[in-house]
Amino acid sequence: MKSALDWEDIRLFLAVARGEGLSGAARQAGPSPATLGRRMTALEQGLGQRLFIRERLGYRLTEEGRQFLAQAEEMEAAATGIERWRDGLSPRRTVRISAGTWTSWFLARHIDALWSPDEPWSIDFVAANARLDIARGQADIGIRNRQPEEPWLAGRRTGDVAFAVYGRRAAALGDRWIGVTGDGAVTPSARWVAERHAAATVMRGNDPRLILDLLRRGVGRAVLPCFAGDSEPELERLQQVEELRHQQWLVLHNDERRHPAVRAVIERIVRLMRENRALLRGGDPAG
Repeated sequence: MKSALDWEDIRLFLAVARGEGLSGAARQAGPSPATLGRRMTALEQGLGQRLFIRERLGYRLTEEGRQFLAQAEEMEAAATGIERWRDGLSPRRTVRISAGTWTSWFLARHIDALWSPDEPWSIDFVAANARLDIARGQADIGIRNRQPEEPWLAGRRTGDVAFAVYGRRAAALGDRWIGVTGDGAVTPSARWVAERHAAATVMRGNDPRLILDLLRRGVGRAVLPCFAGDSEPELERLQQVEELRHQQWLVLHNDERRHPAVRAVIERIVRLMRENRALLRGGDPAG
């Protein structure tokens, strides 16, 4: 007789499926990779189905795993709906903003343009390179690098984001590079460095602030979005990387865009991005 499902196991399954492995899921969900591995094996045994193909570089869903993922996401959506209903009983509405780490950093530096202490809502920043599922309620507003294709999502383009190679001003950098590891290694800029300069990479970090500190110390070169690199007086732009330039879109669920708090935050983000359009698209840093 199959055992009853535990919601905690479902939550951990979603983390492993989205993280494509135990290490990424452990950073998101909390338990150690070894614990996650045991929980996934027990879940498979309880279901009587093989959910994952275990490979050297990660976990890949089987056909049964993909079917189970769809069911698990429905459970997650129901749980999120209950949480939102509960939050609706509170006088403060929380607006969840999902963005990459550097974009979240940019928004945090300009928080006065988005929020003030007397607002009837609060803001949750979810800085993640993995894309959170807006349709399932993981975020209210997502900042993405492409227009949404799903019919239930609305998109609003705010401009372009440019990238460049940066280094410490007047430093003798040679051909030394700083790479990215961990969750951040999946971004196009991290892959660009890994594909072209792996042999010359002398140091790596999994946190953008750490990469920035290493740049300031003159360890080597690294790729940053221009809005981050050009904001640091100790750094100089060494090389524009045009192939990394991408569009920037605000994405949200059609049902959520009518909520006053979400609508207000959206309009303020759009205004902020427009006011900083030249910085975002990599205008002349000396200009």
